Amino acid sequence: MRSDQISGYHPRPFCRSRELLVLAVTVAVGLGSVLSTPQVALAKQDGGDSRLDIGVDAAVTPTLQWSDCQGGFQCGTAQVPLDYHRPFGKKIDLAVIKLPASNRAKRIGTLFVNFGGPGASGVDRLRDRARWSWLFSDELRSRFDLVSWDPRGVAHSTAVRCFSTEAEQQEFLHSLPEMPSDPSGEKAFYDKSKEFADRCKQHAGELLQHVSTINTARDLELLRRAVGDQKLTYHGISYGTYLGAIYANLFPHRVRAMAFDGSMDFIGNATGHGDEGTTKPLDTRQDVPRGIAETFEKFLRECSAAGPRCAFSSGNPQVKWVTLVERARQQPITIQDGAGPKTWTYSAIITTAGDLTRPETYPGLATLLQKLYDASGGSTTRTASAAQLRDEPHLSRAGDEPYVANSVDAFNAIQCSDSTFPTDTAIYSRMAISEDRRVPYFGRIGVFDMMSCAYWQAQDTDRYTGPFNRRTAGPILILNNRFDPATPLQGAYDGARELARARLFIVEGFGHTTMYVHSTCAEQTKRDYLISGAFPGRGARCGIDSHPFG
Repeated sequence: MRSDQISGYHPRPFCRSRELLVLAVTVAVGLGSVLSTPQVALAKQDGGDSRLDIGVDAAVTPTLQWSDCQGGFQCGTAQVPLDYHRPFGKKIDLAVIKLPASNRAKRIGTLFVNFGGPGASGVDRLRDRARWSWLFSDELRSRFDLVSWDPRGVAHSTAVRCFSTEAEQQEFLHSLPEMPSDPSGEKAFYDKSKEFADRCKQHAGELLQHVSTINTARDLELLRRAVGDQKLTYHGISYGTYLGAIYANLFPHRVRAMAFDGSMDFIGNATGHGDEGTTKPLDTRQDVPRGIAETFEKFLRECSAAGPRCAFSSGNPQVKWVTLVERARQQPITIQDGAGPKTWTYSAIITTAGDLTRPETYPGLATLLQKLYDASGGSTTRTASAAQLRDEPHLSRAGDEPYVANSVDAFNAIQCSDSTFPTDTAIYSRMAISEDRRVPYFGRIGVFDMMSCAYWQAQDTDRYTGPFNRRTAGPILILNNRFDPATPLQGAYDGARELARARLFIVEGFGHTTMYVHSTCAEQTKRDYLISGAFPGRGARCGIDSHPFG
C-alpha cells in the first residue's frame, strides 16, 4: 500500500513497497560497452566486499546545474542511463529539486527523500511539504539539503504515458467501473483492467521495460554521487521504504543513515512468501485489508469517545456502520450534497470508508456516514462512481497536449514490474469471496486494487527479487503507526526482520505514516537518528500531537 489515494476505490492508483552473481569486467578506454546480462562486479571498494552493479559503476555521474525555481528551492535535471546494462547508451531525464540547508556552517550533507507512491512526483511533494514541521523540523532542515526527484517514469522526468493525450487519459479514467461488490460486476472490471494494460503496452514504449525499482535505486546512487556525498542519507516513506531496501542491498556499504516510515514487507511485495506470488494478489498477501479494518475500528472508537465533536458518534457507531452498509448492499442510498441529490452504492461507501490515510479527513468521513445512515434511500439522480471519488489533479483538467500528471500510469508501470501477481482471474474471483468473509467489507479491496497487473505485458527482466538481508554500513530506523491502513504494522515487523540491521519504532497513531500523523516525538526520533545516528531505546514509543476530533 502506498501514500495517497490515487484511485476510485482505495489508496492505490488504478484501482495501493539484488544481490547478483559477481563477475570481473574490464572496460577499455573509448569502448562503448554493452552489458547484455544483469550481472554485477566484485570490486575491492567500499569496504572490501561490496558487490557493485557494473552499469552503475561504469555510468557517468550526472552533472546537476541547479537554478532557482522559487520559494527558496533549486531545480535541476540529471541524465541517467535508460538501461544500466548499456550505461553509455540512451539516456533519460530525472527532474530533481533541492531546498538547501539553512545553516551552511553546520550542514551535514544531503537528505534524499522519496515520498511514496509509486508514481508520486517527488518534485511537487517536496515543494509542498518541505516546511511541514512535523515532517521536517527546523533543526533537520538546518543540517541537510533536502533533495527529492521524480523517479524514472514519473511526472516531470521521462514519463510513462499510457494515453496519447490528457483528454484521452481523463476519459478513460472516468469510465472505470467500481470495485466489484459481487460476481456480476467482475467481467466489466476485468475487461477494463486489461484494456488499461493494453493501452500502456501500446503507448509507453521501451521505457516500460526499465521502470522497476532496482533501476530507480541505481538512479539514486548516481544522484548521491552527483551531490558529492560519500554515503547516502535517506528518508523513504511508504513505497519509498521498498526503494530504500533495494538500495541498501545493492549498495550496503554506501548507507550512512536510512529512515523508513510506513514500512512494507519487502519479500511480500516482490514475490510473496512461498507460492504467494502466483496464488494471492499483492495487497491480500500484505494483509492490507486487515490494516484498513483495524484502522477503521480505531476511527469508530475515536469517534465514539469524541461525542458530539464527531457527527457519527450518537448511539453505537459500530452497529450503525453495519446497518448502513447492509442497507446499501440491498440498494443504493441517496443523500443531498451541494450539487444536488447524489446516490452512493455499496462499493462507493466501502471505498470511501477505507480511505483512512489522513486523520484530518476523519471528521468529514464521519459527517458523510451520518448523512448516509440517516437517509432512507430514494431514486438515483447522480451516482458516486469510482472516477468521481478520485482526488487527483489530472481529473480536473483536459487537453490534447502531453500530460504531466501520470500517477496512475506510473504506479501500474512500476508496481506491475516490481511484483509477482496471479494471472488467472479465477483466483481473484475466488479470493473476493473468501476475503469478504475473512475481513468483512474491506477484504475485496486487497483483491482488486491492482487488477491491471494480472494482464501486464511489459516485463523488466532485471527486477529485484532479493535477498534483502545484506549487512549495511549503518543501521536502518523503521517507524510505523500502530494503526496504518496502507502499510500495516505486521508488515513493518516483517520488513524489519528481513533487513540485516534494522529496528522498528512504533508510533501510537492512526493513519498512513507520520507524514500525515502529526507527532513531534516521532519527528525528533527520526531527526536525532539522521543527524547523529542515535536510536531510541528498545520498547520506546511515541504518541501523537492531536486527535482528529479535537
